[in-house]
Amino acid sequence: MPNTSATLLLDHTVLTTIVDDLATRGWSQHDLFIAQGLTRDLAAECQQRAADGRLAPAAVGRGASAQVREGVRGDSIQWLEAGESAATDAYLAMMDQLRQGLNQALYLGLDDYESHFALYPPGAFYQRHVDRFRDDDRRTVSAVLYLNEGWLPEQGGALRIYPEDKAHDVAPVGGRLVIFMSGELPHEVLPATRERLSLTGWFRRRQA
Repeated sequence: MPNTSATLLLDHTVLTTIVDDLATRGWSQHDLFIAQGLTRDLAAECQQRAADGRLAPAAVGRGASAQVREGVRGDSIQWLEAGESAATDAYLAMMDQLRQGLNQALYLGLDDYESHFALYPPGAFYQRHVDRFRDDDRRTVSAVLYLNEGWLPEQGGALRIYPEDKAHDVAPVGGRLVIFMSGELPHEVLPATRERLSLTGWFRRRQA
């Protein structure tokens, strides 16, 4: 049965803009992508998971070669599963509608979406990288949703992207979505003076 909450959450104009941006420049940014109340609920859930000890230091690489390397990235994460809370289910339903829209417009063959909470403590960063693994090209489109209420420019923490190798900074303002082609856009996370929360995810193609 279709999830009607996704219809209510995802605006058709936003979807059209995302499609156009990805087709023409490979990335897109949208403020107030989700309702303020949902942003607050997701932020509270991320902070509660951290307080409960459920977030773990993020590794670099995958599988047996994955290693925690604080000199490369300093966030702690926990992956989402359906049915964990109303807030995360609303977010996942919205992203699934976005997946379907991207498939219909851009024929990307996106099969699923994986996402995790990410918490960067003050001073933490993530060095420049791209999101696609060398031995696994399923990650096709990356999406970062920020959960930081009242973020100020002087607090830092920008996502620095490099479209055409020219640096462009995106502040991690609550409710803001940044979406980009996973294997094509180098990016990094700059250190901040306060805790920085996000939901980071990837639309993936089916494994051949």
